[in-house]
Amino acid sequence: MKAELKNKILLHACCAICSGYPVTLLKEMGYSPVVYFYNPNIYPESEYLKRLEAERILCKAHGCELIEGEYLPEEFYTAAKGLENEPEKGRRCDKCFELRLLKTAQLAKKLGLNEFTTSIVISPHKNFQKLNEIGEKIAKNYNLTYKSIDFKKKDGFLKTNKISKELNLYRQNYCGCEFSMERG
Repeated sequence: MKAELKNKILLHACCAICSGYPVTLLKEMGYSPVVYFYNPNIYPESEYLKRLEAERILCKAHGCELIEGEYLPEEFYTAAKGLENEPEKGRRCDKCFELRLLKTAQLAKKLGLNEFTTSIVISPHKNFQKLNEIGEKIAKNYNLTYKSIDFKKKDGFLKTNKISKELNLYRQNYCGCEFSMERG
């Protein structure tokens, strides 16, 4: 079984738009990405369902296994408690990233996968270095490897947008939580 899992990597997907190019690049790197859609931060539930459906379409088109995390918004609200008024890119966002990467690491461990990463880093609005620090710290606690890949490089953001347009994927206009929605 170990040999079968050797080239698998768990990719946390924040949305289909952001995960299109990471899936492609990981395959080019010799990985078989397993996509994990875990985003309790997304508000409202109707928005969550649109993003989940787009991820299903992407994974089907790219022949990737998709694991759908449970939608439990209370997990996000617990993590963000007291940080509701933080600005975008502030401590609330850090807590959100920590929550999602923690759950990704836990799932990777449960599945017997040694590596994980996230599509969040492809966004030009997200801090690559901060996400890497969070991912690496969590990985260390689980004896895993956080694969630090700057998916923005080599026109990654343009490539991921092209993939999403080709597949006619749903395009959101805010990060995900109700606080980012309000500040749009």
